[in-house]
Amino acid sequence: MTAIMSLHHEAPKNNFTTGQSWGALRKAWKGYRIAKVQGDSNKMREYAGKIRKIQGELGVSVASFPHLGIN
Repeated sequence: MTAIMSLHHEAPKNNFTTGQSWGALRKAWKGYRIAKVQGDSNKMREYAGKIRKIQGELGVSVASFPHLGIN
């Protein structure tokens, strides 16, 4: 996943700019990593859902989280 990819995709299908969506994705991954270190599976599921939603909106490959049962 690179920033160059965002230049070649259409704008996300929401009210956010592509840059805002990439920023939100970055923050969601950070939250997921923190929750993983803390062993908080509920927060990990929450962030995994946000990550997958934003990735879908951006048109990039969607991550899977098999250890959480999210494929």
